[in-house]
Amino acid sequence: MRLAVTGSNGKLGHSVVAGLKEAGHEVHGFDVHGERGPGFLSIDLTNYGHVLDALLGVDDRHSGFDAVVHLAAIPAPGLQPDSATFHNNMLATYNVFQACRRAGIQRIVYASSETVLGLPFDEDPPYIPVDEKYDARPESTYSLVKHLEEQMAIQLTRWDPTLSITALRFSNVMDPADYAEFPSFNSDPLLRKWNLWGYIDGRDGAQAVLRALENAQNGFDRFIIAASDTVMSRSSASLAAEVFPGVDVVKDVSEHETLLSIEKARRLLGFEPQHSWRDHAG
Repeated sequence: MRLAVTGSNGKLGHSVVAGLKEAGHEVHGFDVHGERGPGFLSIDLTNYGHVLDALLGVDDRHSGFDAVVHLAAIPAPGLQPDSATFHNNMLATYNVFQACRRAGIQRIVYASSETVLGLPFDEDPPYIPVDEKYDARPESTYSLVKHLEEQMAIQLTRWDPTLSITALRFSNVMDPADYAEFPSFNSDPLLRKWNLWGYIDGRDGAQAVLRALENAQNGFDRFIIAASDTVMSRSSASLAAEVFPGVDVVKDVSEHETLLSIEKARRLLGFEPQHSWRDHAG
């Protein structure tokens, strides 16, 4: 496929671009920052005209995209003022979705977030492992935007049933260089309780994008994307019992099994994590 990837120079973007190229796709990176070179376009995604123009073609260097992978955003709460986060992320996503529709691009895969599940879980989750079945519980402006983006996608695909928009609710993205820090989490289970001790290796994030491009159906759907294990050395069941004693654990969880359920992504997208921080433990 001929693909445009927004946020191509971000932490997840680097892995996604590499993974899609390795799978044989032609990838063009769109980002506000980056070095001049083939396959890269510097673009302000908050400018709708620029987005539509870029998707339709820049001179003779690219045109006719088969799909768009939208990863660009202010990537977390607290990095910029709330109003700046809302303005940038909401407008950029609307512009990408709408420009795809106008350009006749029918397949969009984009980065939603685990935060819509209720992070940092100062209020207990409804059950463990958490999944996509309960209503979104945004607790920050960043997460509110992610929720509103999903609601927008629902309506856009209702307007156009041939449109496919897939929201990947990525957990905390990690590179192999980050794994040296993981053993330090063991001293205090509260250090990482904010996302139920979850993470996702960037390479597996790229796999999830690839599987969504290949297997997502028309319409809108959402999927939690996390590693198959937690960041902790101790058992997942003991973590849940100690930190969330009043929350039902609705299935038997194996020793280090993720408490961010990836069963739906496994079943419908064919996603299967290949990487664990434990493979890098000294």
